[in-house]
Amino acid sequence: MTLDAAAKLAYDISRVRKDFPILDREVRPGVPLVYLDNAATSQKPQQVLDTMRDYYEQHNANVHRGIHTLAEEATALYEGARDKVASFVNAADRREVIFTKNSTEALNLLARTIPLAAGDEVVVTEMEHHSNLVPWQLATQRTGATLKWIGLTDDGRLDLADLDRTITSKTKVVAFVHQSNLLGTVNPVDVVVAKAREVGAITVLDASQSVPHMGIDVQALGVDAVAFTGHKMCGPTGIGLLWGRAELLDSLPPFLGGGEMIDEVTMAGSTWAVLPHKFEAGTPMIAEAVGLGAAIDYLSDLGMDAIRDHEHELTAYALERLQRVEGLRIIGPATTEDRGGAISFALDGIHPHDVGQLLDELGVAVRVGHHCARPACLRYGVPATTRASVHLYTTTGEIDALVEGLDHVRRYFSR
Repeated sequence: MTLDAAAKLAYDISRVRKDFPILDREVRPGVPLVYLDNAATSQKPQQVLDTMRDYYEQHNANVHRGIHTLAEEATALYEGARDKVASFVNAADRREVIFTKNSTEALNLLARTIPLAAGDEVVVTEMEHHSNLVPWQLATQRTGATLKWIGLTDDGRLDLADLDRTITSKTKVVAFVHQSNLLGTVNPVDVVVAKAREVGAITVLDASQSVPHMGIDVQALGVDAVAFTGHKMCGPTGIGLLWGRAELLDSLPPFLGGGEMIDEVTMAGSTWAVLPHKFEAGTPMIAEAVGLGAAIDYLSDLGMDAIRDHEHELTAYALERLQRVEGLRIIGPATTEDRGGAISFALDGIHPHDVGQLLDELGVAVRVGHHCARPACLRYGVPATTRASVHLYTTTGEIDALVEGLDHVRRYFSR
């Protein structure tokens, strides 16, 4: 990175960082926070915090059921958030946007409702987050279907030579991650979808790590369903999203039963509401949806292209600096080609938990463990890794603090 580019990045980011109150805090006296755990959850701008507070102070009521002023205001805010999500991902119809509590629930919804039978096959990848692996394991165990997976290359990418072996005429579902939370790899959605289309399989994309950092267009991706989550995209916890093609969602049975998801109920039986309400049983996450809408406004105002470019520069800078650290091995692609800003690594002879604890003493917050992607860790022969991950408010100075912290870790263990 040139000095001019670094200066421009620092100038732009100084404005953005002022929107996030938590970035000014110290984790202990004299130790400022360096937050590099964004793949786990993002921080929230003041705009989101203010919007949720205003909802509770001025508009709090249950939605879809009341005719009084507060109920109508709450319903308008809740459904307005759905409109914002639909526009953000370029959904063809707002009814295709289903609110869930997180990506995990969205993926479980699909795994519990897409019909499978003995002889059917479900294909995943070896880099999946457990949220897009365990539900399909349970589904195949429950139905007698078979689970297969696409393997990984040594440099952390999908082994596309596996496609013909894994995706066959028996394949009913291909569920795969857009951007790996462990490896940072951005997968070739078009290649996988084209192969799945040849056999008529349903395609499910876990976009939890891609939507917050690059944005997505569900029409351009060509998949049948997408799961993502609010808390990684500067929104609140407790709110997730499922987008699915209307014809697919219409064909599936309800996931949860109760209020709101019904059309008519008698003691003898019930009929179901139309989309999206068929999949939103009970009182929904109203304040969280409103907060998510504010987060989408914030991201849209910054521009997803600008966010993507900012993070691309940061990732290049981080990869360059980290590869100079003695004894450090990056787990995943070592270049910025088709990869995002979650960088996992191992330090020779030092357990990731020790790395994380010593970095925390310096105020540097990273994630340690298998990151809910244990099969990929096993593939690369590591029980766990340290992961640093960037977001729209991360600076080159924070990357420098990470590298300086790793030098401190190495000196500590060399004594």
